[in-house]
Amino acid sequence: MTPPVLHVVVGVLTDASGRVLIQRRAKQAHQGGLWEFPGGKREPGESVLDALQRELQEELCIAIDTASAQPLIQIQHDYGDRQVLLDTWHVVDWSGEPIGAEGQPIAWWLPGQLYQFRFPEANQGIVTALQDLGRV
Repeated sequence: MTPPVLHVVVGVLTDASGRVLIQRRAKQAHQGGLWEFPGGKREPGESVLDALQRELQEELCIAIDTASAQPLIQIQHDYGDRQVLLDTWHVVDWSGEPIGAEGQPIAWWLPGQLYQFRFPEANQGIVTALQDLGRV
């Protein structure tokens, strides 16, 4: 039997210099120890933007301006033990200073530098999509 698809909202935060925020997954989590873009599971009945706002508040202690969030890419990936839909949004406007609210390390890097980090397979499409973001 095929496992249900987890709908995951992902925020790609970029600062004024074009750097992107990434964070490290907890070691005990699925794909633990790898780097990722912040976000999490969409709850039943929750809109995508409400889920994005909630997840970024929980993980980074920031409030995003959902009106400025733009769709970036959707990626479906099958890990074998679970399937995910990464609903990825580009976020450039928020209030507060992002911190690893759950104890996770965070870092800001330019898109071209992201290839030096190990990401879950599903995130590779996001890394690739970000290479063109600054050239638009």
